[in-house]
Amino acid sequence: MTGVQTSPVNMEERKNLGIKSGDTVRVHQKIQDKGKTRIQVFEGLVLARKHGNEPGATFTVRKVASGVGVEKIFPLYSPMIDKLEIVKRAKVRRAKLYYIREKVAREIKRQMRRMSLVSMSTESGAEAAAREAEEAKAREAEEAAKAAEAEAQATEETTPETTGDESSEAPVEETATEEKVETTEETPAEEADQEASEEKKD
Repeated sequence: MTGVQTSPVNMEERKNLGIKSGDTVRVHQKIQDKGKTRIQVFEGLVLARKHGNEPGATFTVRKVASGVGVEKIFPLYSPMIDKLEIVKRAKVRRAKLYYIREKVAREIKRQMRRMSLVSMSTESGAEAAAREAEEAKAREAEEAAKAAEAEAQATEETTPETTGDESSEAPVEETATEEKVETTEETPAEEADQEASEEKKD
């Protein structure tokens, strides 16, 4: 005749606890370490309940530790669970809250975007000094270009004056040449004497 084994866990008490998705629970779990037993507390959000209230029932608890999501699946009637506490209840419309994982990831990405935008909008002291130096160089280059343009305009104004002097001197030379041509031309009296001398020779 075989003996009937009874569970060391009060199953009715855990069944009546009524853990469901959306509850925040605190699980006191027994951990055996080097021959000693210690209690480890795991507190988080219940994402799912599976297998109802039967002996193989389980529930999944999720928490965020140091920015990393940690999930554990606990058997509801496990003798390694010393105590179960419901810290907070929340009204949810889903039996499985797996979307919480993606929601948390999206929030982290948003925070990362905000951080990157802030870093883009800020400017360090070294960058500001470099920018000021570049602006000063640009100003110096503009001033040098303006000075070169002013010098070029001054030279252009002086060149027409010199050409005007040359043009005024040119007519004097032309008149002098005209006078020379006029002096070389023969008078009518001289032409008549030449013709008479030629007739005598004939």
